[in-house]
Amino acid sequence: MASHGLSRRQEFDGSATGRTRWRVFTLVLVVGVFGVGLMLTGMSQGAIAASFAVSGTRYKASADDLRAKGVVQYGSVDRSSSEKAHPVLVNGFRDARLSNFCQSIVVPGVPGVGDMTIRISAPGGMRAENLVIGVEKVTGDLTLNNVEIGRDAATFGKGPEGLQGKPGTFGIQADSAHIANLRQVAWSTTASTLRLSDVRITAEAGRHECF
Repeated sequence: MASHGLSRRQEFDGSATGRTRWRVFTLVLVVGVFGVGLMLTGMSQGAIAASFAVSGTRYKASADDLRAKGVVQYGSVDRSSSEKAHPVLVNGFRDARLSNFCQSIVVPGVPGVGDMTIRISAPGGMRAENLVIGVEKVTGDLTLNNVEIGRDAATFGKGPEGLQGKPGTFGIQADSAHIANLRQVAWSTTASTLRLSDVRITAEAGRHECF
């Protein structure tokens, strides 16, 4: 497996450094952020659930910079309470740090208000441990270190404890990742711990999304 991973890295970047770069990527190995139900509370330490019933509302998030360790990714499906399926990439990070973090959720058709935006800003940054997210779309500049592309997701060992896909599922794992100018749309997130610096949470009429 080690020699196979090295040849894949050489194929992508022409070197044996174990570093792979893509610019303006979509649906590739990104960190999510917490949904409305996880705004202020993390989950208990230990293995993190890879899926749960989602509200059916997407949310947007942005950050100037993300640095993460212990990175995994594989395809899956999030389901809303009405059993509607949402194709996602499950992304797991043992430890992730984001600078100038923003998250926004639009709640449509609130009586007497119309559309309402719940917005969370943390100019001082956010740190997440054992982060697992269901991502729909993301853009930014990505660097992966010591990456394995095409690994069986059932054999992951670098991400959050116990986070693996079904046998035979195409997966990616890496020692670490760096994303600049993160812009993301996601359906779900769980984490063992979330810490936000200089946090501000607002609810305003209209649409005031992060991007």
